[in-house]
Amino acid sequence: MFTGIIEELGTVESLDLLDGDAARLTIRGPKVTGDAGHGDSIAVNGCCLTVVEYGDGLFTADVMRETLQRTSLGGLEKGSTVNLERAVTAHARLGGHIVQGHVDGTGTIASRSPGEHWEDVRVATTPEILRYVAEKGSIAVDGVSLTVTDVDDATGSFGISLIPTTLELTVLGRNKVGDTVNLEVDVIAKYVERLLAGGNVRDNGGVQ
Repeated sequence: MFTGIIEELGTVESLDLLDGDAARLTIRGPKVTGDAGHGDSIAVNGCCLTVVEYGDGLFTADVMRETLQRTSLGGLEKGSTVNLERAVTAHARLGGHIVQGHVDGTGTIASRSPGEHWEDVRVATTPEILRYVAEKGSIAVDGVSLTVTDVDDATGSFGISLIPTTLELTVLGRNKVGDTVNLEVDVIAKYVERLLAGGNVRDNGGVQ
């Protein structure tokens, strides 16, 4: 479990494809590896990965086919910059929102509009993702916890605003129009939809 508050910008050391349906990813991240152990979880651009090797400021994780197909990790290369966050501990503050590190799909940076104190960004995505996005709701973009400023079903996009700290300390400050980003919607929306789809909701609000 994560909060969407990025701890460190890491650098990809290598991405080795294995038999075309999996990969081994090695990233340099001195802060997140400072207390790393085998089997720990680290979110890379919002994708929860398991540490299989670590040392000297590096960690390695195996990336399965499902992750390569549904996220932007397969497009990383040596030297790519990535957002890193360690799994949250029970005594830590929940500074963002509940992020599982289970990416639902990807979006594309459609536009960027710099302002004096923040930058407005539009992200285009599929109807399957957009159905879960709500104005003033939460969404994780490349693992960053953000508030949705508006949703435009006609253009298939939603808006976010990035403060200077986010622009400086995450990859969102480096992304260009046309770049692919990982998206994780609020898990509560998916559970509500699942319950309602079952048709077993009582009039008093309970579930049979």
